[in-house]
Amino acid sequence: MAGTDEDAVAAADDALYVLTAVLLTPAKFPSVLGDDYPEACAALGLPPLADGYGLVLGQDGEGARWTVVIDDVSLVAVAIASWDCGMEYDLSPDERTVVAALPGWPLAVAVAAPGVPAPHDPGPESADRPALSPPDTTVWGPAQRRLGADEIAVQWAQWREQVDDADFPLPDDGSGSAESSGGSVAAGAEEDSAAGAQEHPEAGGQESAEAGAQESTEASTEQGAEASGEQSTKAGAEAAAGAGRGATGHSGVRRVLAEARAYVDTPPPLGRVRSSFAPGDARTLRADGPGWSLVARTDDIAFVLLDEEPGEVLPVGRGPELPGLLEALDKMAVRPS
Repeated sequence: MAGTDEDAVAAADDALYVLTAVLLTPAKFPSVLGDDYPEACAALGLPPLADGYGLVLGQDGEGARWTVVIDDVSLVAVAIASWDCGMEYDLSPDERTVVAALPGWPLAVAVAAPGVPAPHDPGPESADRPALSPPDTTVWGPAQRRLGADEIAVQWAQWREQVDDADFPLPDDGSGSAESSGGSVAAGAEEDSAAGAQEHPEAGGQESAEAGAQESTEASTEQGAEASGEQSTKAGAEAAAGAGRGATGHSGVRRVLAEARAYVDTPPPLGRVRSSFAPGDARTLRADGPGWSLVARTDDIAFVLLDEEPGEVLPVGRGPELPGLLEALDKMAVRPS
């Protein structure tokens, strides 16, 4: 199927119409698939190679969905960077780089290739395994919690301006825990149409999807935002100070901070703690664990999302302990190469 070399493409039905591509590496992977890199790989039935993979999502000549896994990570990275800059890039992986051709898509893709039937899973005669499908994000759970953390990391300034530092009470219980939850903000957890990746209809493959698909992408993104309206971002005024948490803070936040501190002494699976660029000398930290996600700036506060608190974003005051924790996590975190 996945004729990705021109010599292997004997007919139009064998062509792959590339719709989008994403990286699957320890430092950057679709977090909707798992809390860490090995878990994300396992969701696709792939071994967690140190260098990672590139995932090319497209349709064949009959419209069937396919995910082509390649080991040429830099090729996919260049393609994504070009598309993000509004440039065309013909993503045509050499067949020698193809690791696997998996039926279905592991992420939601809002666009479709023109001139072929609507996206559908390949028939059982074309694949030797069940078709991949995106995780269910219509209800709050691990996948949507991670998507919410993705949103906060990307839209940090908007979320930060909703929180007043005066909302964080000082500890008075003698526990010495200075980090405390200052109430909560309703989580947006907007599901990006490709789980954090923009579809790129100008992508090449053997055949490229036409430019008109961009309008479909934008429309589908808007629909996704509407679908998650029950958990949409609220104004900063709704981040009520204290919110009944008390000076000792939120028990779930304390658990998350304790588990994050444990990561410093006992490194977790690869990719559970990631560090990426931020303005100035700061770094954006992302940490995940069983039932929780944490997003922070090394020079600022943190936000926590919990499986057991649907749609809630819990800000964590900086205090005297959080800076040291964030610094330690940043030192052990996986960084983009």
